[in-house]
This record gives sequence, C-alpha cells and structure tokens, in this order.
Amino acid sequence: MAKTFSLQPLLHLAKQKNESAINNLGKLNQQHQLALKKLTTLQQFRKDYQEKFQEAERNGMSLTDLRNFQEFIYRLDQAIKQQQGVIELALRSVNAGRMELNEAQRKMQSFDMLANRHIEAEKVREAKAEQILQDEHSGRFAAYKATENNNDELEGVNHE
Repeated sequence: MAKTFSLQPLLHLAKQKNESAINNLGKLNQQHQLALKKLTTLQQFRKDYQEKFQEAERNGMSLTDLRNFQEFIYRLDQAIKQQQGVIELALRSVNAGRMELNEAQRKMQSFDMLANRHIEAEKVREAKAEQILQDEHSGRFAAYKATENNNDELEGVNHE
C-alpha cells in the first residue's frame, strides 16, 4: 500500500495561497486600470475646459469669469496631480501583487515537485515489492517442481 504524501496539507495550502494571489492581482490590476481611466477622463475634461476658456478669452470676458476659469483649471490640475499619485500607488500595489503571486507559485511548484517525487518513489517501492513477491512465488514454485521431480524419480526407483 502506498504511503500518503506527508506534505499534502502544505501543498493544499500553497495551492490556496496561489489562487488567492491570482485573485488579488486581478483586483489590483482592475483598480490600476480604473485609476488610469479616471486620469484620462480628468485630462480630457481639462483639455475641453481649457479650449472653452480660450474661446471665451477671444470673445472677451470679465475679470471675474477669468478668475473663475483659472481657478477651476487650477483645481483640475490638482485633481490630475492627485490622480497620478493614486496611479503610482496602484502600480506599486500591482507590482507587490505580482511578487506575491510569483512567490506563491514558486512555493506551490516546489511542493508539487516534492509530491511528484513522492509518487515516483512510491511506484518504485511498489514495483520492488511486487518483484520480491514474484521472485518468492517463482522460488516456491521452482522448489515445489524440484521436490515433485525428486518424488517422481524416487517413485521410479521404487518401482524398478
């Protein structure tokens, strides 16, 4: 009978951690993509607003409207800068998630390799045990045949 792999619980845990790391990296990538999309939206909004400002400036505008446009563009620039910080943080999180996944995969593959070695060693052990049984059976059968042949020879001698 084959011995069970003693590190099976650790292999199972490594597989669970690998799946968890995969899911985590997926979420982190999604957050990064959403942050990039938000930045693109902010940048496009700023560009559109800058064009409106330039159009209004060509057509003439009051000092109050000028200050309002400039203040709003300044706030958009601040929001863009803040969003770039969010993207940097999200990218660092993605990189950390990749490292976590790589480590989880490395551990899982190590335990998997040990499990495969265990299986192969058990196959060799079982094959040797089977060979020993067959050798014993062959030896017994040969001994039985030899005894039977000796008995036949003895019976032949007794009849003569």
